[in-house]
Amino acid sequence: SEWLLCFGKRMLSCQRKAVSMQRLKIILSRKSSSRFFSSQGEATKPLFNKILVANRGEIACRVFRSCKKLGIKSVAVYSEADADAVHTKMADEAVCIGPAASADSYLRTDRILEAIEQTGAEAVHPGYGFLSENSEFSNMLAERNIKFIGPGAFAINAMGDKIHSKKIASDAKVNTIPGYVGEINNEEELLKVANEIGYPVMIKASAGG
Repeated sequence: SEWLLCFGKRMLSCQRKAVSMQRLKIILSRKSSSRFFSSQGEATKPLFNKILVANRGEIACRVFRSCKKLGIKSVAVYSEADADAVHTKMADEAVCIGPAASADSYLRTDRILEAIEQTGAEAVHPGYGFLSENSEFSNMLAERNIKFIGPGAFAINAMGDKIHSKKIASDAKVNTIPGYVGEINNEEELLKVANEIGYPVMIKASAGG
């Protein structure tokens, strides 16, 4: 009987925990939806009326789908080679920003700024790659009172360089993987540092992927 009583108490405890977790999920769901809906369930005004996506392909399509669900107008930018691309057709508006080469189109901040002015977009989603880690572009948008949907210029600069970001983490008392924090200029220096750290070692560029 004692075993059954103990088992019954455990079952009751598990049931209570399950109910608590379900309530928590409901609360979180309500909080996330309250950003776009009032307490009466009526839709509220979106954060932006129109968003330009400074990217292409699947990432741009994902943003456009979200914009449509939230009732936000969308703007695509495209190179001449992407005139018939899916992301170009999916947006409410589309602006050509140059030839096929990315350096002459998707990386041209001046042409993207022109597209923003032309369409009246209030915010820019950079996607990933291209201008998503360009702090100068982020500052350009801020100067024009255009919202950059991403990290601020300080965070971009801080995390863009692995040496700098590791120093920031260490200063903040965050645990980091032991290693050499600095620049290595030749193979001899590389071998010396690797021997001091101990093998195996991983070598990565301080910038980029």
